[in-house]
Amino acid sequence: MRTIKIFDTTLRDGEQSPGCSMNLQEKLEVAARLEALRADVIEAGFAVSSPDDFEAVKTIAQTVKNCSVASLTRAIARDIDRTWEALKHAKDPCIHLFLATSPVHMEYKLKMPPEKVLERAVETVRHASGLCPNIEFSAEDATRSDWDFLAKVFSGVIAAGATTINVPDTVGYTTPHEMAELIAYLKERVEGIERVGLSVHCHNDLGMAVANTLAAVKAGATQAECTINGIGERAGNAALEEIALALHTKKEYFGAVTNIDTRQIYRSSRALSSIIGMPLAATKPIVGANAFAHEAGIHQHGVLANRSTYEIMRPEDIGIPSNKIVLGKHSGRHAFEDRLNSLGFSLSKEDVESAFAQFKMLADRKKVVSDDDIIALISDKSLEIENGYQCVRFVVNSGSTIPAMAAVKLKKDDVEKEDSSTGDGPIDAVFNAIDRIVDRHYTLLDYSIRSVTEGEDALGEAIVKLGRGNEIVTGRGLSTDIIEASVKAYLSGVNKLAMKSAATEV
Repeated sequence: MRTIKIFDTTLRDGEQSPGCSMNLQEKLEVAARLEALRADVIEAGFAVSSPDDFEAVKTIAQTVKNCSVASLTRAIARDIDRTWEALKHAKDPCIHLFLATSPVHMEYKLKMPPEKVLERAVETVRHASGLCPNIEFSAEDATRSDWDFLAKVFSGVIAAGATTINVPDTVGYTTPHEMAELIAYLKERVEGIERVGLSVHCHNDLGMAVANTLAAVKAGATQAECTINGIGERAGNAALEEIALALHTKKEYFGAVTNIDTRQIYRSSRALSSIIGMPLAATKPIVGANAFAHEAGIHQHGVLANRSTYEIMRPEDIGIPSNKIVLGKHSGRHAFEDRLNSLGFSLSKEDVESAFAQFKMLADRKKVVSDDDIIALISDKSLEIENGYQCVRFVVNSGSTIPAMAAVKLKKDDVEKEDSSTGDGPIDAVFNAIDRIVDRHYTLLDYSIRSVTEGEDALGEAIVKLGRGNEIVTGRGLSTDIIEASVKAYLSGVNKLAMKSAATEV
């Protein structure tokens, strides 16, 4: 069978989605998840777009050891040189150039005639190939391009040194049948295509990103570009988990498999959802809460008799925990560490000690600690910001006949400050009190809270989106007390904005 490469662009195209921006620590966490998933290529960002992006690409390139690391760049020599500066220490770097080839883009965006676009593409790929042996060229808006011209551009860049050519459905315009026809046409008409990778990058504007990607794979594409949970510009990208499981489940039909460790999908999906503060729809394929739920009586009867009656995949295939050993406040370190290993976590001795301490604190509040609780706990711990504000204590007074009032004490750099405030409810009151202590006012753009697990003592996850000026960040907090979770989430956002301000001042 053919092995289809998975090119993940969660950290580049995915992060461009409004409200999905991540700081460096969060990007490193996602990169670690992608490495555990065994993605073939991690597109770490758009290095020349900002100093923060450059630093993120550079750090990820130096950190990741088991995947190729790519960065997107415009087809401009100085941008390519700067991108190489960020990538050059990667174990397997990839410069990813793009240039539009559709009539509408060439006329209105590039303001260049087709012959000049072809010339620019060849020149810049030749320049990039002199720096890096692994070059991907993307013909932006390929599916709305003239097919003959597209074939000429691809033939030219392959001769100039491109090792992968990419066919983006940039605006999600094509259909599976059209995509398959285009791939077949290019395989027949592009000179040298047999010696390079053939990739597709599909957007989901008409809800066909995954279908278009799979149609391209069936027609002969060798690489699929996608994101965890399908995040990305506008309606998003093709979802990694859906592509991986479709090829896993229908490998005989497609004659293809991937290197993805599907058992890492559930945890990676949940981690990203928490990091960016974007909850998954219950009906989201593969990873949604209802993906393996059966309510109809006839379905329940069938599944009890034989799971294959209504399940084409097993929950274990994507890493949904099935271990029934109960963990609680009397559980020891060995049982906890064994559960971490079974969930796929590989932590240092120091991190295990820290996680076990957090687990014992949670176990004092809950009768039973579930696998979902542990996954959330580890994810939350890995994203803590050092040297930021921490909550020492808070007191809230609220009722239907009295105004809500909150007193909060925070600590930063061993200095404690306390203040109080009123608000339109207890959450608003504690947020106002925090604003008074840090002497800044933030715009609360969104606030949500959900239960991580079932039961009266469930762990609650609060997510806030905070804005100041043009900056928007996501904060996250966990606790069995929803007000405490909200305080943690708000402080997480405050600390992120403080980090951004410090970086700007430097």
